[in-house]
Amino acid sequence: MSKLLFMENEVLLKKRNTWLIILVASLGYFVDIYDLVVFSIVRIQSFKDIGISEELMRTNGEYVLNMQMAGLLIGGIIWGVIGDKFGRIKVLFGSILLYSIANILNAFVYDIHLYAFIRFFAGLGLAGELGAGVTLVNENMHKDKRGYGTMIIATVGVLGAVAAFYVAEHFSWRNTYIVGGGLGIVLLILRLGTFESGMFQRTMDSSVPKGKISMLFNNKERFWKYIYCLLIGLPLWYVIGILITQAPEFGKVLGARETLSAGKGILFSYIGISIGDLLAGLFAQITKSRRLTVFIFQVSTLFATTWYLSSYNITAELFNWIAFFLGLSVGYWATFVTIASEQFGTNLRSTVTTTAPNFARGSLILSTFLFELFVHFTSLISAAYIMIFLLTAVSLFAISKLKESFNKDLDYVETP
Repeated sequence: MSKLLFMENEVLLKKRNTWLIILVASLGYFVDIYDLVVFSIVRIQSFKDIGISEELMRTNGEYVLNMQMAGLLIGGIIWGVIGDKFGRIKVLFGSILLYSIANILNAFVYDIHLYAFIRFFAGLGLAGELGAGVTLVNENMHKDKRGYGTMIIATVGVLGAVAAFYVAEHFSWRNTYIVGGGLGIVLLILRLGTFESGMFQRTMDSSVPKGKISMLFNNKERFWKYIYCLLIGLPLWYVIGILITQAPEFGKVLGARETLSAGKGILFSYIGISIGDLLAGLFAQITKSRRLTVFIFQVSTLFATTWYLSSYNITAELFNWIAFFLGLSVGYWATFVTIASEQFGTNLRSTVTTTAPNFARGSLILSTFLFELFVHFTSLISAAYIMIFLLTAVSLFAISKLKESFNKDLDYVETP
């Protein structure tokens, strides 16, 4: 009888700890998204304050945002390796401390280059949050249910963009950065009760290489699987980083009667992303196919973008609706990260799960370069069309090359 009671208590404790991890990961992603999009929201206001002329706001905005994305690219590799070598928990603590400090420092800049430099370090810190959280949740939940865990993380997390918008509406851009940093410090304290993944702890007792990034390149099948995981997310940040962030500039070309607000675009697009993540997660659980889910959402992105780019004489109200549907169409973020996490063994899982979303974010650097190249030879609208069709074609090809990972057992390691 006492043995049975002990086993029941163990089950209840495990469930409670799992929900604690989901809660902490969700709140962490909430702060992550707040700090990730805050620049896009306060770009115009902050640039005016530090003396950037109107004609330079679009290109200087690309410069600052690309510095942030460069930090995400580099940080994705660093935090991913740390997660596989030393544990997922260390990443959760280290990353949030770095990006919280960086966001507080952003409140005191008066120069565009210092602004960009600090955004680089903010990106470096932001790179570790989502990958470590998703890895922890996936490794602690039953294989049939883990999709629900990542769905909750994304649905709650992306509402950080909504919070960033409303904070920016009521406070100065400098205080908006301070609030973001303060939220991170508070969350750091809440994380003291989290525990390490059992799957990771078992790898510590073995001699298998952990976080050895060269293993992703020394095996042809593993290499291409990794590349395909990276390419799935290409359209995601193009939509947010260019189509939404540059809404004032697109509005002028589309003949908007008033200046379109990038801040409101972020607000409505992230509400759409939150609902999209919820729908994508549920659809994947019902169909037992993450590949089909991503395919449907990627195709819908083409339709939403076409609606946006063909909306001449666009009104602010119509733009808000389009931003919502653009967000809804790219709301497969959690499903995309889950696919990447499920493709590899425990000793490489953090590296892949962390680098995949940050490559998607960091790919905005290349997307911006190509976009500006096409703008030079065509027009703003034509360049936007070319980019969305190009990026979607590549991501559709990538998802077609990956095996379905739903219900896959994750308790294994990759051999050298």
